Amino acid sequence: MTTAETVPFRFFALRVDRTRRLGPSLVRVTFTGATDEELKGFASGGRDQSLSLFLPHPGQPEPVMPPLDGDDLYAALGAWRAMPDDVRAVMRSYTVREQRHDPDEVDIDFALHEDGGPACRWAQQAAKGDRVVVLGPAVADNTGVRFRLPDDADEVLIWGDETALPAASSILQSLPAGTRARVWLDVPYAADRMELATEADATVTWLVREEGAPAAVDAVRAAELSGSSPYAWIAGESGSVKALRRHLVNERRIDRRRVTFVGYWRKGLSEDALREAPDTSDDDV
Repeated sequence: MTTAETVPFRFFALRVDRTRRLGPSLVRVTFTGATDEELKGFASGGRDQSLSLFLPHPGQPEPVMPPLDGDDLYAALGAWRAMPDDVRAVMRSYTVREQRHDPDEVDIDFALHEDGGPACRWAQQAAKGDRVVVLGPAVADNTGVRFRLPDDADEVLIWGDETALPAASSILQSLPAGTRARVWLDVPYAADRMELATEADATVTWLVREEGAPAAVDAVRAAELSGSSPYAWIAGESGSVKALRRHLVNERRIDRRRVTFVGYWRKGLSEDALREAPDTSDDDV
């Protein structure tokens, strides 16, 4: 029988403690537990650790959720889905940028866009005390961590746009000292560039769209790679991710099992619509 201690994910009630603008396209929201003990069981695996964030609609004091005092996540999610769309909490997927202890805090970085969705609008107005719920990790080794560096990898390739910048930053920070890494970060504005902490031997190329940077595939195709056993992680807009994966597998001849790819969003689609869209990630690969 599964016990509370072995359930890999559970719900956590959080409050906003503070916010900080990181650049034109990112704002960091720092959360604490709704109670002093709430985050004691939160166990981020780092790297690209994902979670589900539940937000209130405008005018609601907190996200509307079903009772969350049991261990049956499927039942709770089913009850949430059964609620009216305009009442139930808005759910979006995000990355844990960092978890700290003493005090217990969790950072989530939000990408901002002029035509952004409900999570973007919420983050722009977030204030101390605002309440959210997350479905997050209760054990550090969990399926919400996609970046899995093979033992024999001699080069790491990373591409991400502004939505993947928090995950890419966390991955870089996690790499062992001396790891050879080639990194391409695709952002809207020059002011989105930031210092990235890492002990890896990393070459970071910022692809700034306002400066006329080349498309993702063109930038990666032009690079000379030196590793014989590379591992790649690519995340962001799903069309760019698909094109990059096709390039790495078909042109670079990298084993598809060594290419981790995540489409965080798709042009013209909300996250809700993206979940319902057919998965074409393996087409032509």
